Amino acid sequence: MTVTRIDVNLGSRSYPIFVGDQILTKVGELITSAMDATHAVVITDSNVGPLYLEICQRVLEDQGMRVDAVTVPAGETTKSLPYAEQLWNALVDFHADRKTVVVALGGGVVGDLAGFIAATFARGLRLVQIPTSLLAQVDSSVGGKVGINLEKAKNMVGAFHQPSLVVIDVGTLRSLPQREYISGLAEVVKYGVILDAQFFEFLEHNVPAILNVDPAILTSIIARCCRLKADVVEADEREETGYRAILNYGHTFAHAFETLTNYTSLLHGEAVAIGMTCAARLAASRNMFSSDECKRQTDLLRVLGLPTEPPNLSPHDVLACMRHDKKVQHGQLRLILPKRLGQVELVADVDPGEITAVLAPLQTN
Repeated sequence: MTVTRIDVNLGSRSYPIFVGDQILTKVGELITSAMDATHAVVITDSNVGPLYLEICQRVLEDQGMRVDAVTVPAGETTKSLPYAEQLWNALVDFHADRKTVVVALGGGVVGDLAGFIAATFARGLRLVQIPTSLLAQVDSSVGGKVGINLEKAKNMVGAFHQPSLVVIDVGTLRSLPQREYISGLAEVVKYGVILDAQFFEFLEHNVPAILNVDPAILTSIIARCCRLKADVVEADEREETGYRAILNYGHTFAHAFETLTNYTSLLHGEAVAIGMTCAARLAASRNMFSSDECKRQTDLLRVLGLPTEPPNLSPHDVLACMRHDKKVQHGQLRLILPKRLGQVELVADVDPGEITAVLAPLQTN
């Protein structure tokens, strides 16, 4: 069993990420070797629980831990205050204390929600992330951002709460619905655009293996994404310098699309793919990003099966929703835009007309 370790170096908040195929059986050993915990509360959802909750409970109990579990409904609407309150009350019923670790077993929604519970219950419990979706494995499980959605804005209530451990079993990807798996590939492409042109080219050359869910290729890809994100988090853990904002490439558009469609018609990665396309088109229209590289991004997203066409929404409504983005300062929209593959920058002088222009349907090349 080959396991790749990536370390996130944050002083007292440092933690390892383990990536490998079929390593879920090692979760109990990894947790007990990393911390002194006698009680685990596993939070999962109705899709993931039937697949992996039993094995997760068993390997934790085999290490002598008391284990409780809560299964919430699958879907973005679960990442909300009513479900957070249910989980807080469940932890009271479970007699959770300082020896308790919250285990997030699921995709990005479960990771964000369970992480928010860990950050806030009893002013902070330890957190272990076991991401089972590609999107969570390469992005949301790493870096300590946790939170819930408001009706009017995504991820607006939350905290920075680093996990103590991240365990990524690429084998769980084989049980993902194809649409969910492909959705996660948007975040993979994102890393190539924002930080690593060589990695972007690697993705272009390995599309068949990626679409076939090849475990060796995926272990390499996921480990690279985690390393790239760890580098950014180490440089700007709490978004104080602005550097970490590059991870939000495409997300200002994407969050508006998700909010205006009530989190029901677009998966997060699908919205990000469209958002990246819009951001690249905007950058190209400013002559800060070449049309050839803009096309390469669009072509890679499309060949991976991701959407690139903006949803049929009012540009005025999209613009109004984008103004709720956390990168807005003094009422001014700021967007992450690409300069070249592997490099992006935060642009503050974006005119509303530029945004509405790129919301028009794309021309198929």
